[in-house]
Amino acid sequence: MDHQRNGRTSLSRRSLLRVTAGGALALGGAATLSACGIPAAKKTAGVDSDDHSAKEKRISFSNWTEYMDVDDSEKRHPTLDAFTKRTGIKVKYTEDINDNVEFFGKIKPQLAAGQDTGRDLICVTDWLAARLIRFGWVQKLDPSNLPHAYANLSQQFRNPDWDPGRAYSYPWTGISTVIAYNKKALDGVEVKSVSDMLDNPKLKGRIGFLSEMRDSIGMTLLDLGKDPAKFTDDDYDAAIARLQKAVDKGQIRRFTGNDYTADLTKGDLAACIAWAGDVVQLKADSPDVDFVIPDSGYMTSTDNLLVPNKARHKTNAERLIDYYYEPGPAAQLAAYINYVCPVDGVKAELAKIDEDAANNPLIIPDAAMAAKSRSFRSLSTKEETAYEEKFAKLTGA
Repeated sequence: MDHQRNGRTSLSRRSLLRVTAGGALALGGAATLSACGIPAAKKTAGVDSDDHSAKEKRISFSNWTEYMDVDDSEKRHPTLDAFTKRTGIKVKYTEDINDNVEFFGKIKPQLAAGQDTGRDLICVTDWLAARLIRFGWVQKLDPSNLPHAYANLSQQFRNPDWDPGRAYSYPWTGISTVIAYNKKALDGVEVKSVSDMLDNPKLKGRIGFLSEMRDSIGMTLLDLGKDPAKFTDDDYDAAIARLQKAVDKGQIRRFTGNDYTADLTKGDLAACIAWAGDVVQLKADSPDVDFVIPDSGYMTSTDNLLVPNKARHKTNAERLIDYYYEPGPAAQLAAYINYVCPVDGVKAELAKIDEDAANNPLIIPDAAMAAKSRSFRSLSTKEETAYEEKFAKLTGA
């Protein structure tokens, strides 16, 4: 299903499953990866690489599909063109990331062997960024090349537990997880929390949760009064049990990837856990669709820019990261992709392009919304394997 915004067809970055098989492969341990034909990783020391930026005015940038602004012809990327015009640095921009696990499998052999991946800049979700940093497979960034990024990064994104102070990464976008609902399908039933979704018999068989473990479990933990950044094994098991009870009594219709959007628009789902970037577009197309932020809070994850080991053009890549932390380019990007902009001071610039987007808390969170944002803590390999197995059993994956 395509959604229209600002005259463009949007297959949002999150129209693709965040991970394969509902996350079961993505976050499993070494045994899971080996079963996929990917050898178990071995941590290596960070590899210094010769930087050819001064002589070679180019960058190779790998990103997700529909995750960059385009012009009316959908053949040019205005912000990248402007960067090249200003700096003389040509960007080989490739949308070759369809899935975190698949992409990890693609670049892992070179990284494990200490070889150049052929990419200077990559964009991956926080759990994979954490893994790459843990393995020593990405380069530490030079703050002197990132003055705008350092100054303008929003406070809520500054200190993830997997990269404190953003030594190795900067967020491309934030991905907020909220409760979306269809007003007509609710027919007067109030939904303001996960408990409302799970406990009201009038909504039986019309509730959706996501096949992404961190989002569904994270939102449930919050509803149970637990902090997803600090939870224990017992807390996790309590969240699983809470959802299992809803599955057993038929309250939850199904666990979905992005395909909840069609069910929500049609009213087959009265309410569901949803990604905010999709909700922005659905609201533009369907007057019945809206969202709510629970008082208990909501989950936020990030897609992040990193420079792999042995990249030939690290300084050029850092200059591109910094460019997208200037309010002008950041606003152009946010107006197109509709996800949370991690850049402070962008609202006035975005209002010049799209006033509705500038005033939308799903794109530019206000202070109250930012204060409710929560992140899922980093997991050990053992935890990843155990938690994903339990979640897969819950969802039937």
